[in-house]
Amino acid sequence: MSQSHLQKQCIGFLNTPPLWQNEQFGIRQFEFPEIDLRTFQPTAIPERIRLGHQMEYVCKQLLAHSNKYEILLHNLPIRDGKRTIGEIDFILKDIQTEKLLHIELTYKFYIINPEISEPIHQLMGPNRRDMFFTKMEKIKNEQFELLHSNEGAKALDDNTIDHSKISHQTCYKAQLFEPYGSNPVNIRPLNTNCFMGYWLRFEDFKTADFKSYEFYIPYKSQWVIAPHENVQWSTHFETLMDINLRMLEENAPMVWMKKSETEFEKFFVVWW
Repeated sequence: MSQSHLQKQCIGFLNTPPLWQNEQFGIRQFEFPEIDLRTFQPTAIPERIRLGHQMEYVCKQLLAHSNKYEILLHNLPIRDGKRTIGEIDFILKDIQTEKLLHIELTYKFYIINPEISEPIHQLMGPNRRDMFFTKMEKIKNEQFELLHSNEGAKALDDNTIDHSKISHQTCYKAQLFEPYGSNPVNIRPLNTNCFMGYWLRFEDFKTADFKSYEFYIPYKSQWVIAPHENVQWSTHFETLMDINLRMLEENAPMVWMKKSETEFEKFFVVWW
């Protein structure tokens, strides 16, 4: 992964808003510290790991560069005998107050499905496998509670950390995609700044609306970054053939669309 791509990933991560602010659903959102990117040099991260893990490496490097927190633990597995029952993403110490924070990191891409009435149930992954509500409940009821289980408390104690002195927060960043051509969608109490594009079905993408533009299907590690000029653009016809194959595999790709030298859009084409 090139240095410039890493830098773009880090900027993309920082520029992605939190899915809600302050406290919602009984979960407090972590306020990411200011990072001086002029003095920040990202170090290489493993290539062949899924995007969520890439974001953990990015997040760790950015937090380490901030002068607000010290990272006490990162990715600590919690075991019951030989079985791993969970993992703690980050334990941070606020350098000024010395308070301890447990941070669960989540970075997601969700489409809004308006056929469901309740906003927090409308958010799902482009392939419909990944539901926001399920993930949020898991963080609150399992991942936060893990630290206070016998196994969690012991693992922290082994690292000279008292589980009873930790407060829980989540760094839950998300890019949201609304239905193509829809009226503005109400997602309160979620953060409308998370809207980054739209989603549509393959039939919509075949129409004349898209024929005159150029397209690029980014690799998953590029999903985080803003569309830019410096990629291999394809015609609508070439892109149709590529997306058609993905539809057969029931895989919803992200697509960048170049409308002009300076104007880009991004969207998901769904197979269902």
